[in-house]
Amino acid sequence: MGLFMEMLAENRYAELRAQMIAMNPVDVAHALEDVEPDKRLLIFSMLPKDQAAAVFTYLDSDLQRQIVDGISKHRLSLILNELPVDDAVDFLEELPANMVNAILSQAEPAKRGEINNILKYPDHSAGSLMTVEYVILSEKMTAGEALANVRRQGGGKETIYTCYVVGEGRKLTGAVSLRRLILSPEDSLVRDIMSTPVIYVHTLEDQETVAEKFKDYDLMVMPVVDREQRLVGIITIDDILDVIEAENTEDFEKMAALHPSEDEYLRTGVWRLARNRIVWLLVMMISATFTGAIIYHFQELLQTAVILAAFIPMLMDTGGNCGAQVSTLVIRGMAIGEIELDHWLLVLWKEVRVGILVGIALALVNFLRLCFLVKNSNLRINLVVTVTLFITIVFAKLIGAVLPLAAKRLHFDPALMASPMITTIVDAFSLIVYFTIARFLIAL
Repeated sequence: MGLFMEMLAENRYAELRAQMIAMNPVDVAHALEDVEPDKRLLIFSMLPKDQAAAVFTYLDSDLQRQIVDGISKHRLSLILNELPVDDAVDFLEELPANMVNAILSQAEPAKRGEINNILKYPDHSAGSLMTVEYVILSEKMTAGEALANVRRQGGGKETIYTCYVVGEGRKLTGAVSLRRLILSPEDSLVRDIMSTPVIYVHTLEDQETVAEKFKDYDLMVMPVVDREQRLVGIITIDDILDVIEAENTEDFEKMAALHPSEDEYLRTGVWRLARNRIVWLLVMMISATFTGAIIYHFQELLQTAVILAAFIPMLMDTGGNCGAQVSTLVIRGMAIGEIELDHWLLVLWKEVRVGILVGIALALVNFLRLCFLVKNSNLRINLVVTVTLFITIVFAKLIGAVLPLAAKRLHFDPALMASPMITTIVDAFSLIVYFTIARFLIAL
């Protein structure tokens, strides 16, 4: 990158163009991010249209818009025609409708038809992810004819390593790898060497389901069919990696009690960030009324033994942390398919045992701490705090496992039942247990 910036600073544009042509498109895109805006457009315009299309796909949406605003519609249409259809769709979805129409009007009719075909599918569906640039073979072809077909149409396709086979009415019947075509006798029929059955998805299936199938079957590419089982496109692994990243980000945001945002943090406005956060903050603030009511109900007990108030934060924090640990593991386990709803008894039994072991260890350490390090404490107070701590830990482990599973059963997102929600429930429970045990033991 040092040489790139040096040539740019010295206005050695001819050398710079030759350097960029020799560079990987990813590196060129990264270099453009560090270039001043007034020179960025000039440098991009120097690229050949095929390389410009490749570089364009690796730019973030803000830089793409800057380039769109600055270059001519004709030049943009040339780049659009070079883009893979799925990348072109991703780019167009970020633009205002009037700009999309203006750009599509300049595109080649075939490319425009392919893009419009994908744009009509719902967001986050398999149809919106797919590309129509793939190699299609007839089951009546011979291996020799199929290879000739791959050579003829494979240059502009997303992938040629897996070819899909169709029968009557363009219905998907099988798949054959390029390796298998090359190694098979030329007079072999494709129907005899293709693999069946084929793992596929329907156009309207959710992208999360698509990602799960890619993971379960260890695929690099997957065909997409319509309701009549006709082959309409393919989805490649690079698009699924983007989906997995987006889904993971969404889960993390929900687990932190945030409304998911479509944009990156630095490109999201202050008002939107505040709106995304305030709803759950209000819910949790209002829910804290319950803990306040519990403390108020037992105020006479607190006045009798003021020292009890000193241990409330420790009990609430420990219970919340224990619940958050379990909920994180369970939610993640369900997200990657390790934990199913049918496993709920196994999960509960495991967490009961873990809770008991952790509870005994923490309760023992806490009891010794109270006995030797806390002044103005006595055996009854120590027992109250220790027993409450043990019960709270076991309960927190159970509730941390139950809530995500219950949310899944009720068709809610399990990520919503993460640490903030669990902490609120565990806090209320621990206070009730704490004051109930204290009232019983102190009264003795």
